[in-house]
Amino acid sequence: MADDNTAPPCHVSVMPGEIVDWVAQCSPTVIIDGTYGAGGHSRLLRDILPPDGLVIGLDRDPAVSALVESQPPQDRISLFLGSYEKAGQALQACELEHADALVLDLGLSSDQLADRDRGFSFQNDGPLDLRFDPENGVPASEWLTRHSEKEIADAIYQFGEERFSRRIAREIVLRSKQRQPVRTVAEMVDVCRRCVPRGKNHDIHPATRTFQALRIAVNEELDILTRTLQAAPEWLSPGGRIAVISFHSLEDRIVKNAFRDDERWQILTKKPLRPSDEEVAANSRSRSAKLRVAERR
Repeated sequence: MADDNTAPPCHVSVMPGEIVDWVAQCSPTVIIDGTYGAGGHSRLLRDILPPDGLVIGLDRDPAVSALVESQPPQDRISLFLGSYEKAGQALQACELEHADALVLDLGLSSDQLADRDRGFSFQNDGPLDLRFDPENGVPASEWLTRHSEKEIADAIYQFGEERFSRRIAREIVLRSKQRQPVRTVAEMVDVCRRCVPRGKNHDIHPATRTFQALRIAVNEELDILTRTLQAAPEWLSPGGRIAVISFHSLEDRIVKNAFRDDERWQILTKKPLRPSDEEVAANSRSRSAKLRVAERR
């Protein structure tokens, strides 16, 4: 629950062995973990550093900072509250000019999914919030009231690739006009169930794409990722590496194009790497992960 900030994390890091292997090859001294989460990648990356090495962790979720504060100090790990696009500022705070590696795991953590007050999982009812940082921005329920039917439909189609986006947006706006605005996870799921027909041999939950779209819109995820990839070469020393794990085609396309179109990057993975069968069997949430790695020229 959200009010138990000291509860032990349940999140399992995705593709940890691959991340460590690719980052270790550049013999880093300073590594930025832009999506700290439960710290799984950071702790593994710290183990490959020399004695004077440092992992700089960032996370937008205030619950992460609260968790870290409740635990013993993490040796050679310095944590900052903020989006990974603030990595340059974190470097300055540590009086450093460059890092040797940058790691981004763009997936939603199991701990966020388990928090009923955040609304990330449509399996549990609660407020329709969907913000990574509940202290900034507006919750998804309010975002819906601030946008027109067309804007809602466009966002659900663009960010969720949901074919029935117009039907969903129409129902959302209709409920608002009837003074029954969508404010909870259960209400949003009900809208999706009514508007998205279940096809044969189709296992995906009817709310999956819409919830993904609203989360991306509320948190400005794709804009932040695009800006980060444009700035990242400035944060890395020559020969430094960036490793990005994405979980859906929109993110992966942005990463792929950024690596391809920026001459400062040398692509090291011509095709995205996927988790092993053993990892997927042990952690089903890793099944859609794609890892791309590039090196700073």
